[in-house]
Amino acid sequence: MTAVTDQGRDHGQGHGPESEGPVEVPAGDVRRWDDGLIARRAAEAAQDRLEAERPPQDEPGPEAEAYAMSGSALRPRLDALRELVGLSRARLDGSTLAEAGRVLDEASARRRLSARHTVVAVAGATGSGKSTLFNALAGVQISDTGLRRPTTSAPIACSWTDGAAGLLDRLAIPGRLRRRPVQGGTAVDEALQGLVLVDLPDHDSAATGHREQVDRVLALVDAVIWVVDPEKYADAALHERYLRPLAGHAEISFVVLNQIDRLSGEAADLVLDDLRRLLDEDGMAVGEHGEPGATVMSLSALTGAGVGDLRELLGRFVQDRTAAARRLSADVDAAAARLRSVYVADGRPGLGERARDEFTERLAEAVGAAAAGQAAEREWRRNANRACGTPWLRLWRWYESTRQLGGLDLMAQVLAPPEEELTARQRVEQAVRQLADDAVDGLPGPWAQAVREAAVNGAKGLPEALDDLSRSAQTGGGRGRGGNTDTGSAPVGPGAGLGKRGSTSVGGKSAPVAGAPAGRGTRPPRPAWWPAAVFAQASMTLLQIFGGLWLLGQIVGVIEPGLLTPALVMLAGVVGGPLVEWSCAAAARGPARRYGQEAERRLREAAAGCGRARVLDPVAAELARYREVRERYVAVTEFSTTGA
Repeated sequence: MTAVTDQGRDHGQGHGPESEGPVEVPAGDVRRWDDGLIARRAAEAAQDRLEAERPPQDEPGPEAEAYAMSGSALRPRLDALRELVGLSRARLDGSTLAEAGRVLDEASARRRLSARHTVVAVAGATGSGKSTLFNALAGVQISDTGLRRPTTSAPIACSWTDGAAGLLDRLAIPGRLRRRPVQGGTAVDEALQGLVLVDLPDHDSAATGHREQVDRVLALVDAVIWVVDPEKYADAALHERYLRPLAGHAEISFVVLNQIDRLSGEAADLVLDDLRRLLDEDGMAVGEHGEPGATVMSLSALTGAGVGDLRELLGRFVQDRTAAARRLSADVDAAAARLRSVYVADGRPGLGERARDEFTERLAEAVGAAAAGQAAEREWRRNANRACGTPWLRLWRWYESTRQLGGLDLMAQVLAPPEEELTARQRVEQAVRQLADDAVDGLPGPWAQAVREAAVNGAKGLPEALDDLSRSAQTGGGRGRGGNTDTGSAPVGPGAGLGKRGSTSVGGKSAPVAGAPAGRGTRPPRPAWWPAAVFAQASMTLLQIFGGLWLLGQIVGVIEPGLLTPALVMLAGVVGGPLVEWSCAAAARGPARRYGQEAERRLREAAAGCGRARVLDPVAAELARYREVRERYVAVTEFSTTGA
């Protein structure tokens, strides 16, 4: 180990050097440079200096108790941040969560270490005098000072009490660079018990390794003393690289204007005021009304002016024992600020009733629910006409249907599907796209992407599922009894089946269209009055036959002549048949309409259930996951103690 010269000041140098031509001599030699002359030191002073510079052996005292954060707002914030990271890993990339993960790791490591110690780093630019201030605070020459730049090449630690080995190991400071200060037993020295002071290399050093060490240690210490000088206090590198990004750590920052002995009293005040202005612009919250912010003061480490005040401030700061928690809280604030864009939405995203209703309405259109209801109504009325119509009219209708069976229906089957099939699939895709757009409105990018993926993945089999649904609905058959339909088992309705003539496609297959013929195998329920109507129609038919035979018998002479009575009987049958048919048709309108509406409702509900299971529920699950992580994010930021 070597000792270096006492500090001198060459004001002709641009950086305000701290010593005048250091000459290294063996550590055991008691000679030192002093104002260019060799001065003798008393043996006792030399011995004290050697004891102070000797590297400590294994610290005999036990490691201090772990840092307890229970009872403070920091623990729930860390727990919320941990849950937030865990819930977000499947939705966000690792680089986005890297800073939050680092904060959690560092918080966990710090909580396991000493609660009685506060680690304070002394940082500054080349020639700012930070090493001189470090020595002045320690009361002994520990860190080398001099004209050679950079002078400090590695972090050096000075611990006022035992039990800080774990903290220094965390900072990767070797035992040969750990020192103890000279303590005079004063009240200020007592207040500094628990302080661990670390002298850092120059943050603007030409050596890249030095800057890397500064950045590494600054991320781990509990507080920082930024040392600036009158020439470089406004250096952009300091403000843009460190002070501005660390504005949220203002409460654990001390900004010290050193070398005020080089300025007159008025000039020192002007420089200090300008420094405060710059810090305000950096967001360090330095003001006149006691708001939280950085501590700013001026001193001269060389002459000792103001050093005592800084020691007193550090003593109160150390005894408060909240620096580590405040540092971690500021780190959590910084991590939360970086994550804000991926958790905070511009509006109130979600699926409202209107969006859900529009989605189910589009699915109903795609599956042909309205057309199926109309077809079911027509089929019900057609069955009523078949049961209650006159036999002569039924024969004519049968003849017309068989004559046209291979004509228009076959043409509709051949020509209609291709264009309609494409339209049906497009309707399903459009419904899913519109639902996704409504759901992600205002969502942050990653969560919007997750919601869209959930909607798209669910929609991959939706057209085919709707197609199967329609086919199964058609083949279900009618099982109503009397004039009512069974709500649990009534069919979707004739014409609702897919793959039949006059149908459109859902999923590249087919879906019903308006005017589709009744699906075979389906039979609407018959109301209770149908047997009476059938009996009345049969009676009218029998009257016609009886009257006709009576007249025929009179014509051939088998029966005595008397045209009036048989003519009236036959006329009653001829007029009564259409009258019964017309009455039944009028009576069937209401039940037929209700039957068609019920068929449409069932198909709508079935299509809505299919869409809900495949698209709505996955989208709602993603939105619920976002709301959960948003609540965790709010918990992370809610109890901020730094005002960030």
